[in-house]
Amino acid sequence: MAKPIVAVVGRPNVGKSTLFNKLIGKRLSIVEDTPGVTRDRVYAECEWNGRSFVLVDTGGIELSTDNQIMRDMRSQAEIAIDTADVVVLMTDVETGVTAADQSVADMLLKAKKKIILAVNKVDSTGHTPPDVYEFYNLGLGDPYPISSVHGLGTGDLLDEIVANLPPERETEEEADRIRVAVIGKPNAGKSSLVNRILGQERVIVSDVAGTTRDAVDSPLENQYGNYVFIDTAGLRRRRAVEENIERYSVIRANMAIDRADVCLILIDATEGVTEQDTKVAGLAHEGGKACVIVVNKWDLVEKDHRTMDEMRKEVEEKLSFMSYAPILFISAKTGQRVERLFELINYVYGQSCTRISTGRLNEVLSDAQLKVQPPTDKGRRLKIFYMTQVSIKPPTFVIFCNRADLFHFSYQRYLENQIRSVFGLEGTSIRFIIREKGDR
Repeated sequence: MAKPIVAVVGRPNVGKSTLFNKLIGKRLSIVEDTPGVTRDRVYAECEWNGRSFVLVDTGGIELSTDNQIMRDMRSQAEIAIDTADVVVLMTDVETGVTAADQSVADMLLKAKKKIILAVNKVDSTGHTPPDVYEFYNLGLGDPYPISSVHGLGTGDLLDEIVANLPPERETEEEADRIRVAVIGKPNAGKSSLVNRILGQERVIVSDVAGTTRDAVDSPLENQYGNYVFIDTAGLRRRRAVEENIERYSVIRANMAIDRADVCLILIDATEGVTEQDTKVAGLAHEGGKACVIVVNKWDLVEKDHRTMDEMRKEVEEKLSFMSYAPILFISAKTGQRVERLFELINYVYGQSCTRISTGRLNEVLSDAQLKVQPPTDKGRRLKIFYMTQVSIKPPTFVIFCNRADLFHFSYQRYLENQIRSVFGLEGTSIRFIIREKGDR
């Protein structure tokens, strides 16, 4: 199920980015006293009282301006508002209600979204300052006095946000479906593949790169299982992301990957593996998703008896960080090997859900340490006590040792290879959490 979206909006320099950083617990947005520092939307996952949502920071809204950058920022904020489930309007108690605040409030009321009014820079505890009551004039209900710098009042604000989020509606049927995100650079054939799979023109197909602007969900049930295919907008190089709507597409594509179980990484066979392909694949890898590398447009390639082996070698070299992912050569246009995709989707999904008993894991760990001794440093040797699996999708293992700083990345990779050689886990990444003995 897609996480609900909460957008933080307001005129420039009222503290939106400071609040954003406070709520997510890290400095992700740039914070300066200069108005207009945040130009694009920034988003991150936030959790409060067991509910997760996506928090979006936006640039300041200036409804009447001749400045092109400010107009672009306004467009970005409008896109965020359009996609949000809840909108937090930030104002500044020090300046009081301004004409700009009223204009933004009027714009939000027309959007017919759930709006929560936050009055920032109330830095004192105790009684609510009388100046806060002026903000009732905006017609948005009760104002929430907060201090984004010190965190005062943010708990009450988060309570109100969570209370207004849409209910979690994932049914058993939705939970049983395998969510498949079709990702890749623009014009790799994502929409053509989804249409071929669905057997209908569900998604607009065009030779113009970037036709698909949003993530489109398409349910499908067949003899292989129950699926939801997510056709995502192509992920472009950052310098090529010029249109406001293109920036929006990148965010939606990232969110599609986040809620997918399996990612089909489409590569254009006529172009080979590009730098952008490695970045797209990296997003799925870092997200811990089960993956299949799909080389599309195979019908357009002039072939001899070495062509497929050479392309496979290129993919394995340039996407070496995800050597676990199977590779399939297809043509979305002709349907060549498209049917085989369902078997691979089911296979890699099953591998990502694998659970291994602690006993079997530690047998493999013991054998691995006999073959290759753990590393040493200045006379101190790494001692690994035991390993246990703590979660799936992807399989995640906690390893307890005497010195976490001695647990070199190369030895983690060695242990990963040993686990894969015994248990397979093809198509899914593996994660290790290193704990020193005595850590909780």
